Amino acid sequence: MKRTLYDEDHESFRQTIRTFIEKEAAPYIHEWERDGQVPRRVFGRLGELGALGFGIPEEYGGLGPTSYKFQAIIHEEVARAGASLGHHHVNTGVVLPYLLRLANEEQRRRWLPGCASGDILLAIAMTEPGTGSDLAGIRTSAKRSEDGTHYVLNGAKTFITGGAVSDLVLVVCRTSPYDPGDRRAGLSILVVPSRSEGFAVGRRMDKIGRHSMDTAELSFTDVEVPVEDLLGEEGGAFSYLSQNLPRERLSIGVAGVAQARAAIRFATAYVREREVFGKPVAAFQNTKFVLAECAAELEAAEAMADRGVELDDTDELTAVDAAKIKLFCTEAAGRIVDRCLQLHGGYGYMTEYPIARLYADTRVSRIYGGTSEVMKSIIAKHMGL
Repeated sequence: MKRTLYDEDHESFRQTIRTFIEKEAAPYIHEWERDGQVPRRVFGRLGELGALGFGIPEEYGGLGPTSYKFQAIIHEEVARAGASLGHHHVNTGVVLPYLLRLANEEQRRRWLPGCASGDILLAIAMTEPGTGSDLAGIRTSAKRSEDGTHYVLNGAKTFITGGAVSDLVLVVCRTSPYDPGDRRAGLSILVVPSRSEGFAVGRRMDKIGRHSMDTAELSFTDVEVPVEDLLGEEGGAFSYLSQNLPRERLSIGVAGVAQARAAIRFATAYVREREVFGKPVAAFQNTKFVLAECAAELEAAEAMADRGVELDDTDELTAVDAAKIKLFCTEAAGRIVDRCLQLHGGYGYMTEYPIARLYADTRVSRIYGGTSEVMKSIIAKHMGL
């Protein structure tokens, strides 16, 4: 089916990103996975290309108001090449919007130019040991000093994407006592430099996939955070997190579609070249049927994700829309990638083949940003169930 999401400007940007990834990312994927992170120079180059400045006003070095379509293209091109840009999508697509929406003018002057250039990398610390998706159960605390000039931050976070390499971490913490009657109250966001005294990066977590994107444990011991680094209003964090979740979940769905499309591309190329019993694997009816099923399912997911991107452009994307997109697209991606790996036979299990890395990398999309089960609960609630 004809796809209508992108225009000439988007396709021009695609060619720029494709060239960059082919020359400066794809050849180094094994090295970056071994090191557990992407070099800082890569983010500097992305800044030069304008791929970090989406939504950042031009006076701060950004591109100004920008459609999410450009970030969707990056997802597609990274997957297409079997490459990685580390936690770029978290930095730019998930965390940056908090600064764009909530930062005051003084904060924008301090932080946004570095975000646009790649000199400042961002992470957000929400999840804690024992809380998982229950953000209302956050226990990390920040108490105001007696003179009112700063907060004293104490606590621990886990599963923090980019936590070991980022310069600023948006820490969701409790700035007023826990109230069992209103568990969502009293949460705030502090922007904490990773160089702060008492800020410690714990172990880098050993994951099944996404090895070039670090995931770390963080701890805070009497970290002094100036009151000027409170993001938004004190006590407003839960509302802010809820407002940003639709975009985050849309991005995960978009990435899932990109990964599924890439899997079909890898499998199609492989079955045409690989011979079994004297003929290409592509000649077998089962191969044709499997790839035909994958292609049809991909287009359904693609149509859903594309519609979500269009709704995001007009600020009409709802939490329920995003939940449906994330649920359907990530579950479809899991099925498609699995089938495409099966067509590779034993070679599909070898990490030298991009399909193997794609298989491991895709699995977490049904967990982070809210599990598939959480998405189902959101949808069911909207249905009055």
